[in-house]
Amino acid sequence: MDLRELLLLTTQSQASDLHLTEDSPPVLRIDGQLVLTKADPLSRDQLKKMIYAILSDTQKEKFEEARELDFSLALSGMDRFRVNIHIQRGSVEAAFRRIPLFVPKLSELGLPPVVAEFARKANGLVLITGPTGTGKTTTLAALINLINEEKAKLIICIEDPIEYVHYNKKSIIKQREVYSDTNSFSEALKRCLRQDPDIIVVGEMRDLETISTALTAAETGHLVLATLHTPDAPQTIERIIDVFPPHQQQQVKLQLSSCLQGVVSQTLLPKASGEGRVLATEIMVATPGIKNLVRELQIEQIPTAIQTGHQYGMHTMDKSLRDLYKQGIISYDSAISQVKNLEEFKQLLNRSK
Repeated sequence: MDLRELLLLTTQSQASDLHLTEDSPPVLRIDGQLVLTKADPLSRDQLKKMIYAILSDTQKEKFEEARELDFSLALSGMDRFRVNIHIQRGSVEAAFRRIPLFVPKLSELGLPPVVAEFARKANGLVLITGPTGTGKTTTLAALINLINEEKAKLIICIEDPIEYVHYNKKSIIKQREVYSDTNSFSEALKRCLRQDPDIIVVGEMRDLETISTALTAAETGHLVLATLHTPDAPQTIERIIDVFPPHQQQQVKLQLSSCLQGVVSQTLLPKASGEGRVLATEIMVATPGIKNLVRELQIEQIPTAIQTGHQYGMHTMDKSLRDLYKQGIISYDSAISQVKNLEEFKQLLNRSK
């Protein structure tokens, strides 16, 4: 199989990823599980030739200099792909993440209605969090799409690389790719404040400078949508504050408590039927009570505030897992694998009987 055939197979199989590794057949990830294809194992020379065939001369130079390369790939007749090329024990290898051509709606993703309200905020900071491969980029794209359909706004997206491609509807959307259109997240974020944005989308808040500029933008009248690799709302708050030096943390707590609008934490779990995966979420809405806990750094009290804030659309990950299990969508073992507080989860199950 050549690479185009493998990518077509990835699309047709509804796989999330394709992995090319030396001395192994190409591997697909389907519903979270690795599945070997029937193709022959790839030699080192075959791999390099196959991967280099999709690179421009500039990309080859960048890869050979940095030994790493991220970019997006669009071929006619199939979905887009986010590509990472790397070296493993001297062999050039690659991982392809499939990005569907069409941006799904929030309701199609299984997200509760309160998430749509975050996209309708006039300003502030909205964070989408979770481990790698749990659909954060897709949720972010669905939020952008909702704004694009409802409002005339100037939206600037800073991404590494560009995954979902947006087309102007009511809004103007500018998508800037790090290392292609700009040198870094932090530099693009600083510059975009001079480009008259209403909404700023940060593909990933990776470092102190990016987080600091995002907080400033959210404070000064912009709506900032961003992702973080944190598993839940309390750890998201801690991560943002802890990235700053101790002498700045008091100011950051005040900034964050004043501009935070909400946190959506998510994970994907295999369905009990064995076909497909389903989204489980934790939703934190920045009510005055939550903002006060952030300001006072009483992070340990946030889970209780989320538990008791259901009238604002909040719920814990454990409640989401309970609901999915009670509906028969996920197995008990899948639920338990993601539970934060086992005793609380068992109490929720007993309470629902």
